[in-house]
Amino acid sequence: MTTKAKILIVDDEANTLASLARAFRLAGHEAVVCDNAARGLEVAQTQPFDLILSDVVMPRRDGLALLEDLKAAGVTAPVVMMSGQAHIEMAVRATRLGALDFLEKPLSTDKLLVTLENALKLTSLEAENRDLRMRVGKHTLVWTGETMRRVMAQIERVAASESRVCIYGETGTGKELVARTLHEKSHRSGGPFVALNCAAVPGELIESELFGHEKGSFTGAAQRHTGKFEQAHRGTLFLDEIGDMPAAMQAKLLRVLEEGEVERIGADKPTTVDVRVVVATHRNLEQLVEAGTFRRDLYHRVVVFPVELPPLHRRCEDLPGLVEHFARQVSAQNGWKPVPFTAAAIEALKEYRWPGNIRELRNVVERLLLLADSEIDREAVSVALPGFRRSQVSAASPAGADPAAAGTGTLAERVQDFERATVVAELERNHRNVSQTARALGLERSHLYKKCQQLGIDLQAGRESV
Repeated sequence: MTTKAKILIVDDEANTLASLARAFRLAGHEAVVCDNAARGLEVAQTQPFDLILSDVVMPRRDGLALLEDLKAAGVTAPVVMMSGQAHIEMAVRATRLGALDFLEKPLSTDKLLVTLENALKLTSLEAENRDLRMRVGKHTLVWTGETMRRVMAQIERVAASESRVCIYGETGTGKELVARTLHEKSHRSGGPFVALNCAAVPGELIESELFGHEKGSFTGAAQRHTGKFEQAHRGTLFLDEIGDMPAAMQAKLLRVLEEGEVERIGADKPTTVDVRVVVATHRNLEQLVEAGTFRRDLYHRVVVFPVELPPLHRRCEDLPGLVEHFARQVSAQNGWKPVPFTAAAIEALKEYRWPGNIRELRNVVERLLLLADSEIDREAVSVALPGFRRSQVSAASPAGADPAAAGTGTLAERVQDFERATVVAELERNHRNVSQTARALGLERSHLYKKCQQLGIDLQAGRESV
């Protein structure tokens, strides 16, 4: 077995602790020992373990009580109980309390290692199941048309390599999902996928987020923090909105990409990392290089294989499938009965420009389902999507015409449509950053929040889910 595991052994007998720890260490694993249940619980809550091996009969607090305490404390590591005084009732109780196995002393080395291997397999399967439950629905790429077929062909081609990929696309087009798909199709799929939005982290914190820090390395560093690079070891690190990374961090990122080492803030030596970096941006990096705000050498490091994601209005052939997918997802999450969309409703959704792209579509589908009594028709779309009428007017009006003067609806309705389209566009332009959007529109933050509530604009839109 090549995987190195970390095992916690709890037993009141010093000879047992020594012999078990020696057996695990000779097999290439790390063993931590505790001579009582209270200390074992304390250690289990402060360090991650792949397996906890505990004796049953111990003074003061026995192993079965420890098993209950571990469960109550939220410790998820598998627990195996052992005893030299084993009987069937004890084994049954331990199993009911959540023990993975019950072993009778004395223990052979072979039995120990087989038990450990079974525990690791179980942990791996549980992690895969959690990941699958998370990805199905939330992280599914939905496409049927030629536009996305070409994109996916590029992903298939580059996934098997170690080449760095830069994903270009507007906000809400599904850049993180494409990065996740690339990871899952690569030989690193068994490793972690870690994401960081460079635009969402304050400049003074991004170094700590990426590289980590040691306890006490700066004011507020109450404990050691592992950075995203170390978290992504042997996997993929996705850096979204790389074009918004501060200049000082660009230089440090370049060094990590060149040398394969990170140095935590306050550390006295670097840590080697094996990470594939995938980046994304809605901005033109070449223009940023020419403007002097993005390093040319970093550009050449991260843009080895560019992939461009089309906005939703350029892949309308995928919209029926996306609507069906989101409707099924939202209905399942809320326990609602499925509500059908008429062909006219789908056509109406195709006519809209979707400035927020797929993220906005998901929110609109949820809004339509909330308002629906039976089927969802074209009229329901016009009610749930205030910008729909304005989108139609803009498409039908000649260049330079005043859209507010055309179409139907009262003056108040037309003004509301215009305000909503303006606010949504500015939010997307500023990556849904409320402070920046408020400044651009000349509003106080509180006024922008109130305006969004009045216009039905969702400021809590989550990550992309295609």
